[in-house]
Amino acid sequence: MKNSSGFTQKDKKKLGLPDAYVILFMILVLAAIATYIIPAGSFERETVDDKTIVVPDSYQQAEQEPASFMDLFVSIQQGMIDSAGLIFLVLIIGGAFGVIEYTGAIDALIMKTINKTKNKEYLLIILVSTLFSIFGALGIIVNAVIAFIPIGIILARSMKLDAIVGVSIIYLGAYAGFNTAFLDPLTTGMAQEIAQVPLFSGISYRILIYVTVLGSTIGYIWWYANRIKKDPTKSVLGDNPFPKSEEKAFESIPAQLTTVHKLVLTWLAVGIAIYVFGVFQYDWSLNQMAAMFIVIAIGTAFLARMHPNELVTQFFNGCRGLVYGALIIGMARSIVVVLENGQILDTIVQGMATIMDPFSSALGANMMFLANFLFNIIVSSGSGQAVIVMPIMTPLADMMEIPRQVAVQAYKMGDGFSNVLTPISGILMATLAIAGVSWVKWVKFIIPLVIIWFIIGIVYLTVAVFIGWGPV
Repeated sequence: MKNSSGFTQKDKKKLGLPDAYVILFMILVLAAIATYIIPAGSFERETVDDKTIVVPDSYQQAEQEPASFMDLFVSIQQGMIDSAGLIFLVLIIGGAFGVIEYTGAIDALIMKTINKTKNKEYLLIILVSTLFSIFGALGIIVNAVIAFIPIGIILARSMKLDAIVGVSIIYLGAYAGFNTAFLDPLTTGMAQEIAQVPLFSGISYRILIYVTVLGSTIGYIWWYANRIKKDPTKSVLGDNPFPKSEEKAFESIPAQLTTVHKLVLTWLAVGIAIYVFGVFQYDWSLNQMAAMFIVIAIGTAFLARMHPNELVTQFFNGCRGLVYGALIIGMARSIVVVLENGQILDTIVQGMATIMDPFSSALGANMMFLANFLFNIIVSSGSGQAVIVMPIMTPLADMMEIPRQVAVQAYKMGDGFSNVLTPISGILMATLAIAGVSWVKWVKFIIPLVIIWFIIGIVYLTVAVFIGWGPV
């Protein structure tokens, strides 16, 4: 997992956009101010089937406990402590993939797939987008997708298309998978843990959503590629289809899957399969996932005949690339700490429940979806958003008789769909910078697809409410 912060900061500075940490701190300050304005109150809670649920109609006002100046900063430390398990999970997964990437196995697999489909335009769009979507659904390559954008540009040039297509087959492929993330521990897994829903439960329905979203994405890229193939003047980029790229050759890109690469990829697949089996058979949690990725890292080093010192070096290189994303979980949690300590979190939930009371459960679920979509435009961190919104959405879902599984999916799609649109996303802005595509032109291209995704999301959430989509 490569660190993209260099591109991120440059592009944000160019656009005058604040960093995600700055935005979260501003929200934290607003949350602290809110403890002086919003009445304090709380619900009664009870434990049913190992789940803590809100007792309906039990809200009562309480004595005001506003946050002090020191409370504001102590909450950051407390947020880091409360989120320690998740923070270290992110770092351990980053370390494990640092070791795996050092072997070159993932790069070789991607390049072999790309080379197999070279000069077969539509097959290339389908297979490459599908491959990246699988990595996205597993949460493997979402941040590192930037590294493969130049390859996408090379492929698009070879097909005589444009940079938009080059970006799309890589970037949109990955995010088509990340939109549902049926086996991503850092978004879906984290949200399910906060909502007290069995880890990776509901996977069959999520895979169905994934296939639909991926199919629509491939279809849209295919339609656009075919359109500009017939008439290059219809390219969003006008008469300059490759604003920021030079002719490059494929020879410099390694594409051979060696025996070591195959062993490493097989070991990774086996490790993930063992963990998924453990989740469903033995109720394994994210702690076992962290342990499994340590085992995967050690096994990878053994298969690649790495010296123990090299294993440690590459593991920490992988950790280093995800420090930014790991600590943002604690920063986001600090907002919830202030709301909880000031006893206004339940008041916010009660207020939202009152507003949404006239709505049906299906409409309420879709309003959650829309709210998460809009919120992610401001805070484009999947894990950070989960930590902020799920403590609010979980009791709200209970009060509106919306299955918690549906609330988790409303968060995930709201988070995923807007990632390809918001200029706050460092990954998106870095991707566009590499391709030389302006954000305005990208928005012109992507808006129809986002609308298609949104319709798909509404349909699946509505059906999920009606069928009572539960934890299995």
